[in-house]
Amino acid sequence: MPVLWLILIVLVIGAVGFVIGRQKALGSAGGDSRELHSLPTYYGSNVFMKVVVPALLLMVVWLVVQPLMIENTISKMIPDSEIDAGSNLGLVMAEVRRAAEGLDNAVAAGAISEDMARNARADFTDMTTRLKDAGQIVTSEITQPILAAAQQYRISTSRGSLLMTIAVIAVALAGLAWAYMQTHKDFRARNVVEQGVLAILISAASIAILTTIGIVLSLIGNTVAFADLYGVGLLVRELGHEEIARIVAADPELAAKLGQDYSDIEFGMEYYSGWARSWAGLADFFTNLDWAPSFSGRGGASSLGIIPLLWGTLYISVVALVVAVPIGLFAAVYLSEYASNRVRSFAKPMLEVLAGIPTIVYGLFALLTIGPILMSVFGDNTVGWMQGQRAVLTAGIAMGIMLIPFVSSLSDDIINAVPQAMRDGSYGLGATRSETIRQVVLPAALPGIVGAILLAASRAIGETMIVVLGAGAAARLSLNPFEAMTTVTAKIVSQLTGDSDFASPEALVAFALGMTLFLMTLGLNVFALYIVRKYREQYD
Repeated sequence: MPVLWLILIVLVIGAVGFVIGRQKALGSAGGDSRELHSLPTYYGSNVFMKVVVPALLLMVVWLVVQPLMIENTISKMIPDSEIDAGSNLGLVMAEVRRAAEGLDNAVAAGAISEDMARNARADFTDMTTRLKDAGQIVTSEITQPILAAAQQYRISTSRGSLLMTIAVIAVALAGLAWAYMQTHKDFRARNVVEQGVLAILISAASIAILTTIGIVLSLIGNTVAFADLYGVGLLVRELGHEEIARIVAADPELAAKLGQDYSDIEFGMEYYSGWARSWAGLADFFTNLDWAPSFSGRGGASSLGIIPLLWGTLYISVVALVVAVPIGLFAAVYLSEYASNRVRSFAKPMLEVLAGIPTIVYGLFALLTIGPILMSVFGDNTVGWMQGQRAVLTAGIAMGIMLIPFVSSLSDDIINAVPQAMRDGSYGLGATRSETIRQVVLPAALPGIVGAILLAASRAIGETMIVVLGAGAAARLSLNPFEAMTTVTAKIVSQLTGDSDFASPEALVAFALGMTLFLMTLGLNVFALYIVRKYREQYD
């Protein structure tokens, strides 16, 4: 049963419980609500909460635990021969999940029958062809062990979903019976409901922390896998094939482990420790000045240095802030210090409309409007500085326009928080309005304004669509704002799209890029919030 239907069934049971719980409470008081300890609504809410909350909590836990248990079982079906050199069990299980999902989608689309999808003797070559013809994504030809594991994965998932449906409905009905038996006129329903609401609010407040932990954990594993694979490729490339052959010939124990037909990557996995491989990969990743991924499949053939991407990210962000900060700050000063209430009530919402425009629209605006305008001013027909519409300046201007409402809205709130007594004191000393703004208001609001700028900077660093459409895809180190460059976010998208092998460093590098970007934006956000809170503590 689909999860949405199950949620609707639980909500219907809860609604029925609300009605009968309320009616029973009133009935126990002879129809006189004054005889009840709590309002009738609390008795119904008590039944509703004891039906819905345990059932939905069980469903959430089940949805989290079931895939882990199934994968632990299915992973034991994968023979070691299916785990190629430079790969790992997690990547093979990802292929199993994709194959299982492809079988589900192919059955739903009518491309294959359910019996064929479950047939343990099905030809894996024919199944691969059928899945590809049905438009399902498989990164390579499905082998017989992968197909068998995918079929068992589907069966286990289907069985688990059925058991979950039964268990969730049973818990909902048990909660209904329990709450219904509790309901009588002396039951303290209000206290129970208020405690339950408090627990729900605490749980909701914990989601942000749990989400951050989940993001970090999801990135760390694949980042470590990238460092290991990329590092071993670099190490064996540095040794060379002839030196590897000499080392293997001189070490009979190593030769026995590798066998006759071993690859350089297999040698590196045996010869170097995990720390050595990871250190080599991360050291090159953070110090290499070149970004040149190679999808030829040769270990260590790529050059995956993050520095050109970081440079492009920071350069475009700086250009965006140069555009956004003056305009946004001047707009905030005008709205808070000069504009009348009528103008402010109209201008501020209109300015903040910019924050609701999708970033893809800004990207198209950069490509179709800003780029041609810059080309007409700086292109070959004039000074010849700009060779194409995609450039740092193109993306930076569009991104700066997008950031204007962030800077202006936050700065406006900060400026308005400056106590009026400070302004009155400045006026009492004979200062003009402009002098008061320059010498009193802005210095007092400066910490908060800096925090607003840092928050805007973190928003700029994480932008993708404007960069993809406006800045190009060239990873280079250059100070020329009229050249095309790219950013970390753009390369995350490019490395995870296409037909590249997910087990390769060229694909896994996206997780290392994401981890680096996460740490950058998290640091900026924490620093900005620290400054803003310090400012508020000073003037509240």
